[in-house]
This record gives sequence, structure tokens and C-alpha cells, in this order.
Amino acid sequence: MNDQTPMSQNPSTGQTMPLDRATPLDPQPVDTSPSAHPRNFGSDNWAGAHPEVIAAITDANVGHTPGYGGDPWTARFGEVMKGHFGPSAQAFPVFNGTGANVLALQSALPRWGAVITAASAHINYDETGAPEKVGGLKIIGAATPDGKLTPEIIEGAILGRGNEHNAQPLAVSISESTEWGTTYTPEEIRQIADTAHRLDMILHVDGSRLGNAAAYLNTELGSLTTATGVDIISLGGTKNGLLGAEAIVVLNPDIGQGMKFLRKMNLQLSSKMRFLSAQLGALYEGDLWRTSANHANGMAQRLADGLAEAISTGRAPEISIVAKTESNVVFVHMPEEVAARARQKFAFADWPMAKNVVRLMCAFDTAAEDVDDLIAAIVGP
Repeated sequence: MNDQTPMSQNPSTGQTMPLDRATPLDPQPVDTSPSAHPRNFGSDNWAGAHPEVIAAITDANVGHTPGYGGDPWTARFGEVMKGHFGPSAQAFPVFNGTGANVLALQSALPRWGAVITAASAHINYDETGAPEKVGGLKIIGAATPDGKLTPEIIEGAILGRGNEHNAQPLAVSISESTEWGTTYTPEEIRQIADTAHRLDMILHVDGSRLGNAAAYLNTELGSLTTATGVDIISLGGTKNGLLGAEAIVVLNPDIGQGMKFLRKMNLQLSSKMRFLSAQLGALYEGDLWRTSANHANGMAQRLADGLAEAISTGRAPEISIVAKTESNVVFVHMPEEVAARARQKFAFADWPMAKNVVRLMCAFDTAAEDVDDLIAAIVGP
């Protein structure tokens, strides 16, 4: 035996023994029947990829083409982004949303910078400290009633300006739509951008569900961002039907100059980038982003309306809807026994920011019968 021999622990004796290289592994096959993977309300990340996206990946799987973004699919996606966000927009495909947020903020701020955001924001609560540990930035989470920052909340969160003992607030980050499913109007974003710029800060938008917000407001992606003074966007894709791709879109040409270097340093540079860009192009070149978002939003509204009707008629007096339904999610306060009963049929998540509140998330492929069956499961016999 040498130190390259793989070892295995015998659970009955605790003894360590060499692995038999001749012993074949016997992994169980994955059951790919639809009945084994029913639709549920756990997250829009749980949904599969849209068939048009899979087709775009297949179409891009042809021959050889330059790597690391030197391919025609990535060039085309860049032009599509200019169509949405203006001629100065620069697009950088990346693998995932946390990577996009970290990279976007890191590219725009110095090491002593701090970011003001809602306490419920993904960058503050759901990224394992990545903006701070990987990006080297301080996150300042401000309390909000509905996940939305206001100019007053932002100004109240600015502390220690000019003090060498404090990280310096140099950016504001908002989620559109928010983690509570609420949506900023263009005017609200414009007021936040004006406040940020007046205070020498940039405005970042975590747009993992930007499509859902634009669809809900019946507006364009650029109307929520470029036209309102946003400086940089983390543009979502995976939550709206992609297999796995996001993008950073730089709107302010005065920031993000080191993006191509930081993208490599942050492990977000894809060698076969054409497959990320093909997905993003399929979503954003036409109306697929809006069609999918409208459907997910519509299913959430159907769910909210059905539950509200059950509450108002006394069939479900023990539950309540606790947030506005302005995207593809419904938040419901319900006793544990009601949640347990509904979970016998569908999966969904407890919301950690409020006791006995669950998050019911719809996706591009949620069906009306799924919604109606969930309502019946919650209301009970």
C-alpha cells in the first residue's frame, strides 16, 4: 500500500481498509418520469429549463468557436442587451446570481466601500457573506417594512462618512422584485438613484427577477433601469427558465472598468461561454422573458386571489396573506398544522424572516391546476 491508495472506513469496526479498484460503483439510476418530479411551489429555481432554452443550447452545440466570450453568440447577446438598456450597455455573462452580485459590486467599489441594502436582500441574507468575504465589501442591511428601500431609509443608514474607522457607504443595492415579492415603480427607483448619486453613491440592481417586475408593471427592462439612473445590474435568467446563466450589465461607463479581470479572478469566466450566451439570448432577444414572467406572475395572482376568496368566505379563517402579490410569489401566514396538511401534496418553503409564514413560489411552468390543488390543500375539507 502507498499513500496514493484510496481508503474506506468500515462502519462496523472503524478500521480503515484499501478500496478495491476492481469493485464497480453501483449508483441508482435517476427516475426521469414526470411523476417522480411533480411541480411544486418551493422555488422558481426548482423548475426545469424552458424548451426554447434547451433548443438554443442544442443549436449552439456545433463545431468549434473561440472560447471565453470570443464567439458569435456572446457578441449577439451583447447587442441584444444594448437594445434593452441602451448603446453604452456592456454585458458580461456569468454562471450564477451570487457571483453576479459580488462581481458587480466589487467592480464598482474600492476595498473600503460599503453597500446599503434592505436587511432582507439576497446579498445580505442569502449569500453566505460572499459580498464581504469574496468581494471584500461591507454590507449594511437596513430594516424595511416590505423589502423596499426609500430615500429616507438610505440616508438614515449612512454613518461614519469620512471617518477612517468606518467602511464608507458608496453604493445602494435594491432587489427588483424584492425578496418579499414587492416591486419598485420606475419613479421609486428614480428617487433612490437621485438620492444615491447626490450622496456620491452608485445604484446596483439585483435583477434576478427583473423580468417579473417589468412584466408586473407592464414596462420595459430599460424603463426600470437605464431610464431611472441605475448604474449596474445583475440580470437574472435561471429563475425565469434558463438552465443556468446570469449576466452583469454595466450601464454607467465610469464604473466596472476592471470587470473582465475580476470575472476571471472570481471564477465566473466560462471557457465555453457560447452556451451561457445562447441561453441568455434565447430569453432576452424576443419576448420569452416577458411571456414566462407574465405566466409565473399570473399563477401567483391566481393563488393569492383563491386564498383571499377562501379567507373572505370563512373557509380559511386561520390563514392570512402578509405581503402584496406583485411578482411570482405569495407569502401566507398559516399555522403549522395547516402547512403540514398542504405539504402532504406540495413542497414549499418556510420563510425564515417571519414566524409561521410560508413562501409559495410560482414558475414559468406552474399550471393552473397546480394552483387550484394547492388552494384546496391549504383550505382543507
